[in-house]
Amino acid sequence: MKIGEQEVRYVAGLANLSLSGAEIARMAHDLDEILTHIDKLNELDTSAVEPMAQVLYEAGETATLREDVTGASFDNETALANAPLAGAGQFKVPKIIER
Repeated sequence: MKIGEQEVRYVAGLANLSLSGAEIARMAHDLDEILTHIDKLNELDTSAVEPMAQVLYEAGETATLREDVTGASFDNETALANAPLAGAGQFKVPKIIER
């Protein structure tokens, strides 16, 4: 798959990024190289490779890293105590999407 400048501009727009012409050209080239490399990896025969369920340690299929138990949590007042701006029992944050 060939990545062109039009695709880079589209994705940059979705990410709300302002890129210069040189940056767009460089990103198009870099992304195209990444996809070319992935195409090469997809050519490898992995039929004899067993899937990895857990890469951290040898364990059975149902092993987890810790027990899933309910613990103590903060009340609303404690959670908002150090918030720069709070109101109506919630954190208030500035609007960041301007479209």
